[in-house]
Amino acid sequence: MAEIDRYRPDDKRLIEALYRRVFGADMANANRLRWDWQYRLNPGVPPAGPLIWVAREGGAIVGQYACMPVKIGVNGHEINAAWGMDVMVAPERQRQGLGDQLFRTWDRNVGASLGLGLSDSSYKLFQKLDWPDPGPVPCLVKPLSRRALRRPQWPVAVNRFVSYVTLPWIRLVSRSRPLDGEVRIVRQFDERFTRFWESIKSRFAFAVRRDAAYLNWKYIHPPHVRYSVGVLERGTEVAGYVVYRHVQEPRGRVTLLVDFFADPDDHTALQTLLRWIDREARAADSDKIRTFSIHEAFRKQLRKSGYYSVKSTMEFVAKINAIDVPAGFYKDTSRWHVTLGDSDQDR
Repeated sequence: MAEIDRYRPDDKRLIEALYRRVFGADMANANRLRWDWQYRLNPGVPPAGPLIWVAREGGAIVGQYACMPVKIGVNGHEINAAWGMDVMVAPERQRQGLGDQLFRTWDRNVGASLGLGLSDSSYKLFQKLDWPDPGPVPCLVKPLSRRALRRPQWPVAVNRFVSYVTLPWIRLVSRSRPLDGEVRIVRQFDERFTRFWESIKSRFAFAVRRDAAYLNWKYIHPPHVRYSVGVLERGTEVAGYVVYRHVQEPRGRVTLLVDFFADPDDHTALQTLLRWIDREARAADSDKIRTFSIHEAFRKQLRKSGYYSVKSTMEFVAKINAIDVPAGFYKDTSRWHVTLGDSDQDR
């Protein structure tokens, strides 16, 4: 019978060996590159150390549930929460209930249990445990070029035909529009961002606390990926920001709008930031922009800016443990703010 307890510093070598067995050498090397940043340097890490639970049998480690601690705002309350991330069980101990034990241990020990971008097996386990299911985070795409709607699984002739037919529409939605404000690239989040979070946090029924410490850790300091940050300023204060990067995919170049934040009632701020992202994407020769957003007002503004919805595979679960929430809390996500940048989806 496995014993489950918290991670200890001398566990690291055994966990690395288990990671290599379960996921392979390449993924183990990538995990080693980001481990300190992800688990030790996170400003939300408790004094006891990384929020990782391990399953032990004798002197061996046969399972792990590693989490990313964050603070979240829930209906005006701020509570400690944790995104579940790197879950693994030794091959010889799989399908024996060990994963279930690790999930339950995590859930019992955090103020809110959060999951994003779940594997099929994890999602089925959450359903088995009868967790609330807010549904997937909607995915939206804005086309910028005739290559935007191509699909890798389609024949070349079909892709060419679709490009030809949709080109007038793409030219219409991707046209350049003037900015209503000054947006500039920054290399650091200062205390203005903490003040900005404090000033509008009540607008959201659910959102990760986006203060300066968290934003710097999440988007400035990661060793494995590089982001650009655009900030809308009004006078000396911040009115919103966008986090993005450009990636090459099988059928073209994509600008990922990884995270964004603004007052949901300040339509001018978000529209200005979205128009600025359009310019950045075109300058990088991207064929389209892709983002994820669950907030109803933000999605309305995205659609107004030329984005359209596509099928999303980014499943999302959340279970609030620290406080009581209304019966309809998990059904009405119109004021929840979740993006691709939350958890560890953008690796």
